[in-house]
Amino acid sequence: MSQRLRGELAVITGASSGIGAAIARELGALGLRLALIARREERLAEVCAQVAELGGEAWPYPVDIRNSEALENTLSKIQSEHGDARVIINNAGLGHSAPLTSGVTAHWREMLEVNVLALCVCTREVTAQMRESGDWGQVIHISSMSAHRVPEGSGVYSATKFAVRSLTEGLRKELRELKSHIRVTAISPGFVETEFAAHYHRSEERAKEIYNAYPVMSAEDVARQVHFVLTQPPHVQVHDMLSRPTQQLT
Repeated sequence: MSQRLRGELAVITGASSGIGAAIARELGALGLRLALIARREERLAEVCAQVAELGGEAWPYPVDIRNSEALENTLSKIQSEHGDARVIINNAGLGHSAPLTSGVTAHWREMLEVNVLALCVCTREVTAQMRESGDWGQVIHISSMSAHRVPEGSGVYSATKFAVRSLTEGLRKELRELKSHIRVTAISPGFVETEFAAHYHRSEERAKEIYNAYPVMSAEDVARQVHFVLTQPPHVQVHDMLSRPTQQLT
């Protein structure tokens, strides 16, 4: 980890479990201060305790990020309590098996609100903090291989991840036009063993089938990718990191 980032504040969304929790442990152990955002207050407290055991500092901020006003207020509270953020990890994301021909509107809306709109709000608010305090930092979107191909039946979910891919490049161009030193990266993993599959398929059994078919990635694998991005020298921007389990076909 760059000494430049040690002691700086990182905001992580979706930090109560899975990839977000693994990133929190990774970055907390490396000396960043952490503001952790998710809906589940008890789970957030557990992750903060894990970070503390590793010698780091982390604070829980429970909020439903689908509520844009509440999210903006939370980000403002984090800034007032801990100062300007230098890193934003837009990790919160979810999927539903909700095809375009038969999906439930509420499921489409939730995917768009969490995967796209909340990401936009966090990016806008935190990059403003970065620009006001030195104009440098790192934006990381935890995206998906589904931003690069469309698995069968996942057209709407993939559409949200294609949006993240567009937002990554769009933000890069905006920042270059502003002559900013803020970097932006998307990390796009394939199958990672988290709560995602059970939620997507509404079936613990189906999730076990997917994750036991061959060795899949772990949340810690993705956290190490975040570490890699943050350790690059200031003149190097990792734009999009694609990874998948070695035996994953698609």
